[in-house]
Amino acid sequence: MQRAIIFANGEITPPYPSRADFQPDDWFIAADGGAIHFTRLGITPHTLVGDFDSLTSVEVDRMAHQGVQIVRHPAHKDETDLELALLHAVKRDVRQIIVYGALGARWDMTIANLMLLAHPALINTHLSLIDGNQQVSLLRGGQTLQLQSKRGDTVSFIPLSPEARGITTSGLEYPLHNGILTQGSPRGVSNVVIDEPCQVVMEEGMLVVVHIRQVSS
Repeated sequence: MQRAIIFANGEITPPYPSRADFQPDDWFIAADGGAIHFTRLGITPHTLVGDFDSLTSVEVDRMAHQGVQIVRHPAHKDETDLELALLHAVKRDVRQIIVYGALGARWDMTIANLMLLAHPALINTHLSLIDGNQQVSLLRGGQTLQLQSKRGDTVSFIPLSPEARGITTSGLEYPLHNGILTQGSPRGVSNVVIDEPCQVVMEEGMLVVVHIRQVSS
């Protein structure tokens, strides 16, 4: 199944992604200034989406001449460029989306981008935000998430709904068995992977899952 790889216009924390992280049939989408990250990787995106207030007209024209699909939106709009890029991917029936450059620098944009995990249009899409060694995903009621983790990794659970109910985990130092996490409480933060596979199942609600991989020394 084809994945969409989106670069937003935010900062990226090392370790920086490389071409080895991507698959031959990945669909590369630049959300406005996210095109700069693709350029640094030596990758020409397939699609450029946004109002292009973070790119010069020369840069946009250069990409158009390279065969990049240009999807231009007006500057006065309700959606962010990243939201428009996500919605564009969903129209193509993509079921997995990975976003880089969505976190850091501006707190307002970081929070807004995190909230995109719960966007109604993405209910059937697995969306992950990656920054350095950290990956953020959303688990919805009735779903199971198995992490590609190693012992010593940190895993945190943060409810995005008033309550996240029926949470059962495996492979963690502090397990939950049909547990409940409440919005506003940090109880689910900073668990540790002690066995593999590390998995979480939830019956009701929305749960943000943050997986922090150990950085090799």
